[in-house]
Amino acid sequence: MIKVIKKSGVYEDFNEKKIISAIRKSAERVMITLTPEQEEQVCNFVRSTLTDNSNVQVSTMHNIVETALDKVNPHVAKSYREYRDNKASFANMLDKVYKKKLGLNFIGDRSNANADSAIITTQRAIVYNELNSELYKKFFLTNEEEKVMSEGYIYIHDRGSRLDSFNCCLANVKEILHGGFEMGNLHYNEPKTLDVAFDLIGDIIMNMASCQYGGFTISEIDKVLCPYAELSYEKYYTDYENILKDANTTLTDFEIKSKSEEFAITKVKREFEQGWQGLEMKLNSVGSSRGDYPFTAVSFGLGKSKFETMCSSIAMKVRAGGQGEKGFKHPVLFPKLSFLYDENVHGEGKELEWLFLEAIDCSSKAMYPDYISCTGDGYCGDIYRKYGKTISRMGCRATLAPWFVKGGFEPADENDEPVFEGRMNMGAISLHFPMIMQKAKNIYQENINRGNNSKTLDDIFFDELSYYCELIRNIHKRTYEYFSHKKAGTNPLAFCQGGLIGGHMNPEEEIGREFLKPMTASFGITALNETQFLYNGKSLVEDQSFAIKILQFMDEYKKKSTSEDKILYALYGTPAESLCGLQVEQFRKMFGEVKGVTDKPYTSNSFHCAVYEDITPIQKQDIEYKMYHYCNGGAIQYCRYPIEYNKDAIITLVRRAMKMGFYEGVNLQLDYCEECGAQFIDSDNCPQCNSENITRIERMNGYLGYSRVNGRSMYADHKLAEFKDRVSM
Repeated sequence: MIKVIKKSGVYEDFNEKKIISAIRKSAERVMITLTPEQEEQVCNFVRSTLTDNSNVQVSTMHNIVETALDKVNPHVAKSYREYRDNKASFANMLDKVYKKKLGLNFIGDRSNANADSAIITTQRAIVYNELNSELYKKFFLTNEEEKVMSEGYIYIHDRGSRLDSFNCCLANVKEILHGGFEMGNLHYNEPKTLDVAFDLIGDIIMNMASCQYGGFTISEIDKVLCPYAELSYEKYYTDYENILKDANTTLTDFEIKSKSEEFAITKVKREFEQGWQGLEMKLNSVGSSRGDYPFTAVSFGLGKSKFETMCSSIAMKVRAGGQGEKGFKHPVLFPKLSFLYDENVHGEGKELEWLFLEAIDCSSKAMYPDYISCTGDGYCGDIYRKYGKTISRMGCRATLAPWFVKGGFEPADENDEPVFEGRMNMGAISLHFPMIMQKAKNIYQENINRGNNSKTLDDIFFDELSYYCELIRNIHKRTYEYFSHKKAGTNPLAFCQGGLIGGHMNPEEEIGREFLKPMTASFGITALNETQFLYNGKSLVEDQSFAIKILQFMDEYKKKSTSEDKILYALYGTPAESLCGLQVEQFRKMFGEVKGVTDKPYTSNSFHCAVYEDITPIQKQDIEYKMYHYCNGGAIQYCRYPIEYNKDAIITLVRRAMKMGFYEGVNLQLDYCEECGAQFIDSDNCPQCNSENITRIERMNGYLGYSRVNGRSMYADHKLAEFKDRVSM
């Protein structure tokens, strides 16, 4: 009998099954499946190398297996070696986690403005994510991927959560509510009134959003809530009608009906007011189990019925009115509001123009809602015109590619339709274009110095870009494979109660690869402004030609990869918060400081013009127009409006944006004095009492956040520097 001597000194019988298990895991890690013959070849080599009745050290056994794998498949052999000798790696890993923990206690964390690191639950989540992030790097990424990520050429968003759950979604709350549902081992009946519907939606958001790590969006909430408003109306109408009849008054039947209707409408309106107020209070004060306030968004505006328009109108009135102590109210951050704009419904002189004007009034006071063009240029307008389907944004900007009910990637026939509600994104990985460009320039110069000019700078850049895209693609593919084996019970509302398409599974059932087909995975676009400048010394304001060439390349790469992998890839204009500062540090470490590229503490977001460019909102819209429409996996266009409460100017610019097919955001910088309650715009001192005790709301990227709260900020220094430089955003 052969005995294997473990590191602890324990003797264990030689077992081929352990070898097969280990080499299979190593193969899976590099997307390879060994054949039974190859597995047997490894085992035969090990047997032939060992001597019967001998004792062998486990380290020697590993060396023998590695030698065998070198002959069978060198890639698997390399993966096998990476698993070995983890003791030092774990010590280093835990040291990083410990330092993060100490940093939270004494310094805090400002990498996410919507997560308050002063709160215990947030601290726990940050420490857990730090550990998970280190485990992800060690055990999910290959050495090559980890090296490229550490250098900064790619950025894997939300590393600490990617293997636990999915990113953002358009939750099908209507499906969850319909007929009742299970939550927390309790059965909830379908609501019979509007106030109960609001309560349950709040609970659904807290539960389901805490089981994912991205934005949670309820699309067309005006249409979701309308049936429950009608039920409340019927209840109030009937109750009041019976009271009047029982009172034996001299009222006519017409008068009784009229008074009953007036009473019921008033009560439903009050339920909407209280419902929206309650939802705002819950989503801005009750942290989720993941350590932050759920990044929730709702869209509305297309519903034309009495209660649908009432829902939309009151949502905006509540937001504009603010929350807080009387005299010191200001708007909250969640849920993010999005107004669905149809030119034929909300245009000048149209049926619901009044609702659009209410939206503008709300935006002038609270910066929300943002505006989603349903009838303008581009992909979303095309889908709406052809199918009547809206595409609400997941979280702050992520957009879903179409998935057809019968045909999947393509319509099966002329009657097939796309579906968007009940779908999700599996995560984003962004490219550091300036670093890739600088690397290409260095290679190009080295070639010239050697007398080799066979490749242009463009050729080298796109060769390098292809390499990094392939790395990202392989990570996405492995993520899909890994996630397909998760149990449905990990997010019951999504996978078992209908929150996502096909989500009526048994909790113990594996999610499966088929379930993931309608979901998307994103390639993130960052810092095109700095990339263009590196290329020819011009910013996007001066020249967008090479930036557009990059987007064209990425678009073709996305289409090719989607066709080959049967995964819905998307191009995503990354809303870099902490990343825009990290990218500068990574570039400087690798290439030093370059004027016009890394001489500021931040990079420009996605395809946007630099914030310090002195351009008008119209110029900004025109410059970003073509680039915006390449990023169909998520994009937003926003402008800074240094116009205080000039609503006519906002109306003009938003209508223009809607024709251009934008998802348009308004940025005003809202200030509130905590000493006297005054509200104003763009001032570091209160114009009434001169106090500096100001609460300030600013647009981070596609979303809003507090840049000042009683003198304290949750924004990182590089982002505060960007705020200070803002002229056009």
